[in-house]
Amino acid sequence: MAVTTTGNLMFTKPLNKSRPLSTCSLSWRLTLSSPFAVSPLCSRPRNAKSFVVVAMMDAKPTVLVAEKLGDAGLQLLKKFANVDCSYNLSPEELCTKISLCDALIVRSGTKVTREVFESSGGRLKVVGRAGVGIDNVDLSAATEHGCLVVNAPTANTIAAAEHGIALLTAMARNIAQADASIKAGKWLRNKYVGVSLVGKTLAIMGFGKVGSEVARRAKGLGMQVIAHDPYAPADRASAIGVELVTFDEALSIADFISLHMPLTPATSKMFNDDAFSKMRKGVRIVNVARGGVIDEEALIRALDSGIVAQAALDVFIEEPPPTESKLVQHENVTVTPHLGASTMEAQEGVAVEVAEAVVGALKGELAATAVNAPMVPAEVLSALAPFIALAEKLGRLAVQLVAGGGGVKAVKVSYASARGPDELDTRLLRAMVIKGLIEPISSVFVNLVNADFTAKQRGLRITEERIVLDGSPENPLEFIQVHIANVESKFTSAIADSGEITVEGRVKDGKPHLTKLGSFRVDVSLEGSLILCRQVDQPGIIGKVGSILAGDNVNVSFMTVGRTAPKMQAVMTIGVDEEPSPEALKKIGAIPAIEEFVLIKL
Repeated sequence: MAVTTTGNLMFTKPLNKSRPLSTCSLSWRLTLSSPFAVSPLCSRPRNAKSFVVVAMMDAKPTVLVAEKLGDAGLQLLKKFANVDCSYNLSPEELCTKISLCDALIVRSGTKVTREVFESSGGRLKVVGRAGVGIDNVDLSAATEHGCLVVNAPTANTIAAAEHGIALLTAMARNIAQADASIKAGKWLRNKYVGVSLVGKTLAIMGFGKVGSEVARRAKGLGMQVIAHDPYAPADRASAIGVELVTFDEALSIADFISLHMPLTPATSKMFNDDAFSKMRKGVRIVNVARGGVIDEEALIRALDSGIVAQAALDVFIEEPPPTESKLVQHENVTVTPHLGASTMEAQEGVAVEVAEAVVGALKGELAATAVNAPMVPAEVLSALAPFIALAEKLGRLAVQLVAGGGGVKAVKVSYASARGPDELDTRLLRAMVIKGLIEPISSVFVNLVNADFTAKQRGLRITEERIVLDGSPENPLEFIQVHIANVESKFTSAIADSGEITVEGRVKDGKPHLTKLGSFRVDVSLEGSLILCRQVDQPGIIGKVGSILAGDNVNVSFMTVGRTAPKMQAVMTIGVDEEPSPEALKKIGAIPAIEEFVLIKL
């Protein structure tokens, strides 16, 4: 005899002494194959401090929305799940609620910490970030607890681009300053003479979704548009009428510069004293990306010296910035309080995008907007673990050897192994190579779920090749090679006889090593920062370079030399614990026997 029962459970408990009572409702439907007695689980003394909730397998999932979300997104969620909208939760309250939730949606104000994932007891399956940045989510803890993290990276595109153009035009015509002067009872027509945009050159730094939309609008204003982005497909740029150039070229010829790159270790304070010194005097700068890409103290110096005539900023290193900030108070700076995504349409779009991602994840679908690594079968992870770091490091090394504005379009990854194709799953390795290629200059977090999707979005074609070796298949791999075709190189010695940038690596003593660079055999531990030098093989070079680094208080962790033949050309690789100063690097380059060199950050 089968018995079916349905019901609703409601409990009310105080979250803390200063807050009102919180009410939660759960529904269930249970079918048992034999008669049963129902015990009054919910009956408890009036002053009891705990409660028992029995969740049934076929109940609708529960989604906790911890910050305000657009109505369109909420309606989409309610069609699939029970939705609990509880805003302004304290960290303690969030940890208390989370064990009853299958999904959590936040914006930027809620910190999803390790404690939140631990408090979920394994029930939390997905965290949705309504927006792009995920700085407030502990990705490492999410992955450890098997929780997928998704974001909404596209819905804000138009809003951010429009705000960039609004700041561009307002800055050029002194709109904010003129408005403030009139409201202060002044009439200063001569003081606020602006500059025209027609015929001026706008350099877009970061030619992704937002940068591309800014370019379209700037072309409509009659501006000449150039862009710098190592991954921007040349055909897409050409279709918009934009020329891709190098970073230094963009700085030297631009009248206006608009920033649209993510904040990564590679882009942090990219616009510093050195960058400003390369700009045309009187340049104007707009930033609707991330505050940290500009060294704010250096920008103040550039404004005071006249190198930068004006700046329009929507983002800052510290938000909100201090009221006494010299940058905010500077008369030639226009500021807004991080309004790039603040349109009604964008907020609704973000709500729908994150809701769709969360619902899809709860259904078990692979999310293209996933930003953390998925769970990998233990046996696969164990076998490939030593090679995962190697794959990412080779990608990071290879992409930093690329020069020119054409961008990376084709990458081939070669795996040398004695195992058969069916015995070697390379999806994770390919994803890690893509991660190394893309993450240094992108806000996207690449993993097994979204690697191929992310590469395709950026016009990056990845092919794989197996090099079949004789011998025992005990080790899954002997080496990995990464080849980048049809690009220029900052370090020409990295170009192999095939004409491609080629790097090869092996795992030695459990650590990733570079074993081949172009046609040169080397043996280099892939850690920290590396200085690669091509030199004439002659006595004394190692000592000269070592002395320069010692004088700069830079500690050398190792130094190796790979050469084609004695007294011919050689490649010297130097591992350093600290990044050398520009002056030290110039001294190394000035050594007559050194023909070229490059600094690589791993």
